[in-house]
Amino acid sequence: IAISVSQNVGCRTLSLSAHVGFDSLPDQLVRKSIKHGFCFNILCIGETGIGKSALMSSLFNTNFDNSPSTHFLSSVRLRTQTYELQESNVLLKLTIVKTLGFGDQVNKADSYQPIVDYVDAQFEAYLEEELKVIRSLFSYHDTRIHVCLYFISPTGRSLKTIDLLTMRNLDSKVNIIPVIGKADSISKTELQEFKKKIMSELVSNGIRIYQFPTDDETVSGINTMTNGYLPFAVVGSMEKVKVGNKMVRARQYPWGIVKVENESHCDTIKLRRMLCTNMEDLREKTRAYYESYRCCRLEKLGCRDIGPENKSIR
Repeated sequence: IAISVSQNVGCRTLSLSAHVGFDSLPDQLVRKSIKHGFCFNILCIGETGIGKSALMSSLFNTNFDNSPSTHFLSSVRLRTQTYELQESNVLLKLTIVKTLGFGDQVNKADSYQPIVDYVDAQFEAYLEEELKVIRSLFSYHDTRIHVCLYFISPTGRSLKTIDLLTMRNLDSKVNIIPVIGKADSISKTELQEFKKKIMSELVSNGIRIYQFPTDDETVSGINTMTNGYLPFAVVGSMEKVKVGNKMVRARQYPWGIVKVENESHCDTIKLRRMLCTNMEDLREKTRAYYESYRCCRLEKLGCRDIGPENKSIR
């Protein structure tokens, strides 16, 4: 057996002569996951009044409690709100973190620092839980940020310096998905040119954004297509407007109606679909960012991996 295993890189494929039952393992995992529930944490970064709250309500079809924010904060603050949502028999603990006062200060040079500190603090809290003698990771409320929706003002021109600075300091810590807030305020032609300009500036400044994975054949086609829509042009609203014989979520203007759930009007539905389709990949990428943070922290504490010859691996 040892010779055969070594020749076949550690394993052999055998056909069973009767049913054993370990094919029920996936079903066991599904039942356990449904019973425990899932958590998903979203960080919304954007200027005051750009539509962060409206988009969150639109994405999850829920009127979240949102108190209006002021433009006169002396520094950037973060507001964290956690909700428990249920769809069919699946429970989701959703945490939404929003920036208050972002971009409102005269000196915007350090506006990104409280956000970076917050992301690191969630990593640190998880690491502290891992290092406890008696751990409770199964019941621990994981607050690590799984995705950052970065709201870009619909200027139609280019990214602001604050946008570049913030994304550059976050792209190694969190999955960034850029979105154009209140995208119905510029024309479709301007919008397409603006998208191209944004992607070009991100590349030229070396900023890495989240790319929907294309290695899974079940979603590779739609994810490849969706990567071409970045950044998403979003419009959020929970107001119902009567169009024909139907009531739809929309924003009504003197010149017409923008339907939130019409893909020819905006990308809100595309964003919702891709967040849900790739939610587990976003969580997996977050674990990779955490591992990088964990390695750096443990090295600073003097921890080293020792190889078979008592030599330090790292």
